[in-house]
Amino acid sequence: MAHPTRLLMRGFVTHDTERYIIERPAGFTFEPGQGCELTIERPPWQGQGHPFTPTSRVDDLVLEFTIKRYDEGDGFTRALHGLEPGAPMTLSDPFGTITYQGPGLFIAAGAGVTPFLAILRRLAADGALEGHRLLFSNKTAADLICGEELRHYLGGQAVFTYTREAGPDGRTQRIDADFLKGQIERLDQCFYICGPQAFVSAVKEALVGQGVAPERLVYER
Repeated sequence: MAHPTRLLMRGFVTHDTERYIIERPAGFTFEPGQGCELTIERPPWQGQGHPFTPTSRVDDLVLEFTIKRYDEGDGFTRALHGLEPGAPMTLSDPFGTITYQGPGLFIAAGAGVTPFLAILRRLAADGALEGHRLLFSNKTAADLICGEELRHYLGGQAVFTYTREAGPDGRTQRIDADFLKGQIERLDQCFYICGPQAFVSAVKEALVGQGVAPERLVYER
C-alpha cells in the first residue's frame, strides 16, 4: 500500500548525512528496525521507491529518516538532499527482518546504524538499555552518525572504530574477526548486524566461526 506524505524539514547530521522529518501518514505503523520504500513524487523519480529505515520512535507524531548521500548510483540520495519542505513523497508499507529480539550486541558500519537508532531510541524511552552494546565502524570521526546520542545512551558500551584515521586507541581499526574476538562477552545473546553487504557477510562468518549460533544473528535477509 502506498502512503502519500510530504517533507516537513531536513537538516545535516554529518557532512553527507541528513535528517528528514516527514508527515506521518494516517495509519502508518512500523516496528523499530524495519524499513520502507521512500519515493519522491516528482519527475523523474515517480514509481522508483528506495529502501530506508525510519529512525523515529514508533509513537512519534512525525516520521524521521536519517539518510546518507551517495555520489555514485542513480542519484536518488543526491535528489533527496536537494528537496525543499513541502515536497510530495510516498511511503510503502514497512518490511524487513531487523527487529528487536532481545538484549545483545549491535554491530554496524556507516549508515547501517540507522535500524539500530530506532531500536535504541525505543529502548531508551522504555528504560531498557541495560545489557546492550554497540560496535560502530566508520571511515573517520566526521562520518559518525549520531555519535553523541549513542554515547549518551550506552556510555562505554558504545565502541566507535575508524578505518581511515586513528581512533581513541591511536590506531585505525576494522571490525573483523580478530577485533570481534575481544568484544564478544557471551554467546547466548542476540547479535544485530547492519551495513554494506560485504561487511554483513564477513561479520556473520566471523561470529559463527567463534561459536555464535546462526539463529542468534539478526540481519536483513
